[in-house]
Amino acid sequence: MALNKIILYYGFAPVADPKAVMLWQKTLAASLNLKGRILISEHGINGTLGGDMEDLKKYSRATKEYPGFGKIDFKWSEGTGNDFPRLSVKARKELVAFTTPNEIKVAKSGVVNGGKHLKPHQVNQLVEERGDEVVFFDGRNAFEAKIGKFKNAIVPDVQTTHDFIAELESGKYDHLKDKPIVTYCTGGIRCEILSAVMINRGFEEVYQIEGGIVRYGEKFRDKGLWEGSLYVFDGRMNIDFSDEAVTIGVCECCGGATKEFRNCQNLGCKDLVLLCDSCNEDPANLICKPTHTRGKKLQEVG
Repeated sequence: MALNKIILYYGFAPVADPKAVMLWQKTLAASLNLKGRILISEHGINGTLGGDMEDLKKYSRATKEYPGFGKIDFKWSEGTGNDFPRLSVKARKELVAFTTPNEIKVAKSGVVNGGKHLKPHQVNQLVEERGDEVVFFDGRNAFEAKIGKFKNAIVPDVQTTHDFIAELESGKYDHLKDKPIVTYCTGGIRCEILSAVMINRGFEEVYQIEGGIVRYGEKFRDKGLWEGSLYVFDGRMNIDFSDEAVTIGVCECCGGATKEFRNCQNLGCKDLVLLCDSCNEDPANLICKPTHTRGKKLQEVG
């Protein structure tokens, strides 16, 4: 019987011919019956895939053979076998769409102008040493933080990563430029870029959590500085790190506790609605609202 898993990963390294790597990756993943999303750019690779555990192991071994990809940290979690509808492999200008492809400098060792990497235990040490001076800065879309975030974190008002540049240049965070800032995101890739973007704009002491929320949650479960559930971009929608996870999400209709996002019933709208099980039973609660962005479905993978 197949044992289904999901892997989340990224690797920054120079890619001379993204289209050629895209074709190789597409052939490799398809030959192993894997589904999910892979993005390739001149800066590296970013993906999340689901399939049989043995097939995923073969995929990861083969991918690590590419120059610069040997250091990739593949993050494993439980899958159902139906977490992704299809396989999508594309070449893009950016691995994450910050709209600033030239903000980061990449070598075989990874991003060389980003924030300092902190292992999960080092994050806690920093807070123990510097106390309330430390600022957690969410590097995800604002809606993701509705169900889980680091305690007392700043959650920027962004609907997609496209919005981060304008948000940072608005001046609303200038008072934090001399503070120790810990950026975080799902698996780490968004913060590789965000931390560089922040440093380029005058933030003096910027860190990022190595391996993102995923690695921190695996280390401390629900006994650390993280609270709530983690939103994920696949059929699971969210995951908990233990059965002690608190529910911080609030139902948009009744105000009750929930961590479940539901799809807007308008097929042309890609917004998600945070609803408890009871309110989800009433179709009227899923009617599209003028506040919905109706944008392209979000495809960040880390």
